[in-house]
Amino acid sequence: MRAVIYRRYGDPSVLSVDDVSEPHAGPGTVRIRAAAASVNPVDWKFRAGYMAEFIPLQFPVIPGNDAAGVVDEVGDGVQGVSIGDPIFGTTMLGATAEEVLLTVWAPIPATLSVAQAAGAGFAGIAAVRALDLLGLSSGQTVLIEGAAGGVGTIATQVAVARGLAVIGTASEVNHDYLRSLGASPTIYGEGLVDRVAQIAPNGVDGVLDTAGSGSLPDLITVAGAADHVATLVDLNAPAAGAILVDATSGNPSAALQEIANLAATGQLTIPVSETFPLERIADAHALSQSGHVRGKLVVTLQDG
Repeated sequence: MRAVIYRRYGDPSVLSVDDVSEPHAGPGTVRIRAAAASVNPVDWKFRAGYMAEFIPLQFPVIPGNDAAGVVDEVGDGVQGVSIGDPIFGTTMLGATAEEVLLTVWAPIPATLSVAQAAGAGFAGIAAVRALDLLGLSSGQTVLIEGAAGGVGTIATQVAVARGLAVIGTASEVNHDYLRSLGASPTIYGEGLVDRVAQIAPNGVDGVLDTAGSGSLPDLITVAGAADHVATLVDLNAPAAGAILVDATSGNPSAALQEIANLAATGQLTIPVSETFPLERIADAHALSQSGHVRGKLVVTLQDG
């Protein structure tokens, strides 16, 4: 099968498309013939070696955490899914390939295209897990830093569906977009504490950081307490008393099903910023690494 691989840490030029041995479904997993996979910021952070101290990789590596396609193998002990079912889901690595083993999955809702579904898994699970850890209730207010990005877009919609008032930070060009998702937008950066106070004079009840832009001290000030801040990306969070979210903990299957249910009922959509053929994987990684992406980047592999 064709797959993207890299054999050493480096810039996007280390990525190539090669023929590799296909995997097979084992206990608790299913295999899909993948139609699309997404590119997440964690992909280029792994590839560049930024995560090597915490999670060293064994080369060669097939990047990617989420994909969508049609089931063509079902592992022992797996129930509720059959060969031929269209599903989307996640895996630790190995998603940017024609055949992908998924460890967590859900049916693709009719409201999502396969490209949208490919972008829903990892970001959706991360968004739900972070919001769950904040423990907010309907009627409370959450600030989402980086609300127009891949995780931020989904987190905003999940929060709105849960009855939360959402303030979202983004560049000004994305403010109408955030309003369309039900959020009150503001710009990020210097002066954030004062701007949020003007929007929410009674304060906010929790903060979700999806950007990791070094704003943690301001976010803690906004929240009023460090443990009211959850971040997916700022490794300084534990030292500051904030919550560093492990998206693989909790119940990822339930989180993915929540994303599927919200999409099926029209309460959530997955905006795809740009799609790339497999051969342009380096371009997709470079764009993700630029940090200027609204929504999801998706790599297409084949039809169906």
